[in-house]
Amino acid sequence: MHIRPAKSTESWPVAELINLAMLEITYQFIGKEDLREANAFIAHFVEQEGNQYSYQNIFVAVEEDEIIGQICLYDGAELKTLRQPILNRIFEKYGVNYQAADETQVDEMYIDTFAVCPLAQGKGVGKQLLTFAIDYFAHQQKQTLGLLVGRDNPNAK
Repeated sequence: MHIRPAKSTESWPVAELINLAMLEITYQFIGKEDLREANAFIAHFVEQEGNQYSYQNIFVAVEEDEIIGQICLYDGAELKTLRQPILNRIFEKYGVNYQAADETQVDEMYIDTFAVCPLAQGKGVGKQLLTFAIDYFAHQQKQTLGLLVGRDNPNAK
């Protein structure tokens, strides 16, 4: 297994992984519970530049040419700029005026989503992705990493 930056052409498998971490939120974005539409919504942004789910902000874990995990992270100082294309599309396409709380802050690299394919879970992929992020951003670039963990996932802590 190796970890590398995501590519815009990998939008669909990356979107499926992102939605493993945030499907309920994506359903709120699109105003309905439709898995295919939710994956298409996120895939659209993975393909694009300049938004919080862009391939530019994602590293993938790859094994035998298959993406088995992803970590999406970005500079907290850029949150409002990176979030705006998402909010615009939610309103324009779905008529939803979505309001989101700020999850991060200036001086922090924020881990937005982090997920491993169900068939690869329990094999250390998540640990390797997180170790990669800690090494690259915290140790090499001397940045602070931030991550919010929901109450419904105590094992993640």
